[in-house]
Amino acid sequence: MESSNEMVVRSSGSDRVLVIMAKAPRPGAVKTRLIPSLSPETVTAFYCCLLDDTLALARSLGDVEVAIMCPDSDVNELARLAGKDVSVVAQKGEGLAAGLTSVFAHFAEAHQRRTIAFNSDSPHLPRSVLEDAFETLAAHDLIVGPTHDGGYYLVGAKASHPALFAHDGMGTSSALERLLSRARALELSVGFADPFYDIDVADDLTRLAAELRLAPIRAPRTARWLKEWELAAQSRTGTGEL
Repeated sequence: MESSNEMVVRSSGSDRVLVIMAKAPRPGAVKTRLIPSLSPETVTAFYCCLLDDTLALARSLGDVEVAIMCPDSDVNELARLAGKDVSVVAQKGEGLAAGLTSVFAHFAEAHQRRTIAFNSDSPHLPRSVLEDAFETLAAHDLIVGPTHDGGYYLVGAKASHPALFAHDGMGTSSALERLLSRARALELSVGFADPFYDIDVADDLTRLAAELRLAPIRAPRTARWLKEWELAAQSRTGTGEL
């Protein structure tokens, strides 16, 4: 078994790389904005479903190398969860900005491959969004997928641009604005993917559950979890609990 500071790397030889930004599913470490509404253990179980379905989405694309970028301490656990066909790479430095910088330094710097990083809570993305993002990236230096709250759920490039992500994260209200400002300063051409929403707060669970009721096959494990969550919530409401 690999030690925690080693990288588990398997290359498919593809010129397209899809990297999931992930953490090991531990209580209190993932989707923390949901914890006021749900227990840490419940949130962790939900995150496992999101990650599993996001991996399935990534694998569904043809001729794409699938990888995970994660904190150094999470490599072994995520490698076990992801399976042998997924590269699991330890980022250099702490935080999401360091993780994004690591993605392009590792996968794109020396190879000029179209590399796209996206959130681990993205099973609701249509596969066509990812395919179109790779096509858009072929004609641009950068591809960005905006979120409705001013952040971004997806970013891709064909080269490493370390200054692009300095002190940035995906989940803040000005993250997209800062990213585009830095892209302009670096004179990078930018293409855009369709806007989507993140899974951050309880209202997002309700929205995702409504979507997956209509098309559970898009994210089957997440759809089952959300169905059980809704039934439990209805049961508590029916007994007068909040």
